[in-house]
Amino acid sequence: MSDTETARELPAWEQRFRAARVSLPDWAQDAPHRCLYVANPTGTFELYAWDRREGTHRQVTSRPNGTSEGTLTPDGEQIWWFDDTDGDEHGVWRVQPFAGGSDEPAAPGLAAAYSAGLALGRSGLAVVGRSDDEIGTEIAAVVPGGEPRVLYRHEQSAYVGDLSDDETLLALAHSEHGDSRHPDVRVVRVSDGSTVAELSDGPGLGLHPAGFAPVAGDTRLLVGHERHGRDELLVWDVATGEVRELAIDLPGEISASWYPDGAALLVDHEFQARSELHRLDLASGELERLETPPGVVSGATARPDGVELAWSSAATPAQVRTLDGAVVLTPPGPPAPPSVPVRDLWVEGPGGRIHALVSLPEGGAAPYPAVFLVHGGPSWHDSDAFAADVAAYVDAGLAVVRVNYRGSTGYGSAWRDAIEGRVGLTELEDLEAVWSAAVSDGLVDAQRVALSGGSWGGYLTLLGLGRLPQLWEAGVGAVPVADYVAAYEDEMEPLKAFDRSLFGGSPEQVPDRYRESSPLTYVEQVRAPVLVLAGENDPRCPIRQIENYLAALESRGVPHEVYRFDAGHGSLVVDERVRQMRAELGFVCRHLGLPTPA
Repeated sequence: MSDTETARELPAWEQRFRAARVSLPDWAQDAPHRCLYVANPTGTFELYAWDRREGTHRQVTSRPNGTSEGTLTPDGEQIWWFDDTDGDEHGVWRVQPFAGGSDEPAAPGLAAAYSAGLALGRSGLAVVGRSDDEIGTEIAAVVPGGEPRVLYRHEQSAYVGDLSDDETLLALAHSEHGDSRHPDVRVVRVSDGSTVAELSDGPGLGLHPAGFAPVAGDTRLLVGHERHGRDELLVWDVATGEVRELAIDLPGEISASWYPDGAALLVDHEFQARSELHRLDLASGELERLETPPGVVSGATARPDGVELAWSSAATPAQVRTLDGAVVLTPPGPPAPPSVPVRDLWVEGPGGRIHALVSLPEGGAAPYPAVFLVHGGPSWHDSDAFAADVAAYVDAGLAVVRVNYRGSTGYGSAWRDAIEGRVGLTELEDLEAVWSAAVSDGLVDAQRVALSGGSWGGYLTLLGLGRLPQLWEAGVGAVPVADYVAAYEDEMEPLKAFDRSLFGGSPEQVPDRYRESSPLTYVEQVRAPVLVLAGENDPRCPIRQIENYLAALESRGVPHEVYRFDAGHGSLVVDERVRQMRAELGFVCRHLGLPTPA
């Protein structure tokens, strides 16, 4: 029996999860025909090398729990990839020849740590960022055969931005002021780590280095800023100190990357959960819209031979394509089945208009049984992009409601930062407002609504089950924060810095805020049955704090189920993802009175 025939025997939701996928290929600056991408044809997401000139593809990594982080040297001769342990994100960089061969330690003088960025130069120079509880953040220069040379070290969070084309300058983002959500940008000399220039917009305004111009001798640095209440761009000439804000007259938020000649920017424009591309000529200021279908561009790159992008919509599975629609890279095997288009729902909430996305089953009629599927982050947002989990719930006969609550990106800085100091509670106000509107409009059945999410969405699920128990008939919290104090104690160092920025301090400094925002505080109010999914090696939402919450549920007799898996904050193994989705689907459908999907 062929792979296609076997796939057709599976339910559509499982076909979507099992369909092979490929990422937008990265390419070597000086050898654009040499590319690196992530794909899952073996059933596990791994790195693949693609020589376009030769037409050959080669699997680079092969590990039980998969590999997703890697990059090419500018000459395309080597592949750097990050080697952690079973998804715990704590590891070292390794290097492998592009043509194949043994893996070697890329920076043998650096001990295992969490990655804080990487920049590679033509000469063999590498700048490696790393963090852990002992060092805070350290950024070191590494040359082949030499000892690592520390360029930057601080107890607060920081990350590598980019190397200048001539490898003399390094841009980094840092939060020495104590707010990792709103970093400053510093440029240092690679020779000795001394500061060349500093850019800061003050409290509550973040700056993010987006890359030096890819031209020899060019000292312009592209920087993301939020001076006017949204994500925008500026170009900072580090040598002259000139700062040029790029006034782009588009609603929503703006990010960009350089064209290879440094004369223009490839602009990604996000607005109301959709995105599109433009080309900005830096000399004339002319903004040219690049035609893409309605939906979401999840990644784009300006190569010497044209623009390539990863695109999808809620109804159409992801494609890696050119602007004219030509497919760049086709995964092997049968494609994922399509799903339904998404609808917009706008609700007046306590902090302003809330944008929600609604996906409705093709059969049945309102009011629908529903699942409120809560996104992670919180610095993220749901969009009109293809999502296999959303499609699975829709296939099962459920309406799926996704809320871009306060805390989400894409709706301005004030919306994103509104949760600070009142973490979790603010987001739940928006979820409750959308629930009330969907019920009063006759869209969803108030007696058959489940709450579900992963990571931050899992946290909000557990918090919502305790603080708003009257709204939900079931809850699914995947890799959640469940006991916030214990989570802070055990989580990776960058997330501790993130939490201090959110709460205004550590649990020792502001204990009442952590207590008020912790799901563990409200266990006694939980009434709906709960399914909790937890990764044994999760450094973001560690297992101990989840076990504390589960013990509290058990002691109070709250019906609950537990699904534990041997990975970190999620899994790169397709079979594991299918098992988790099957558990979530079965649990929700069972408790909302729907047939359990095959």
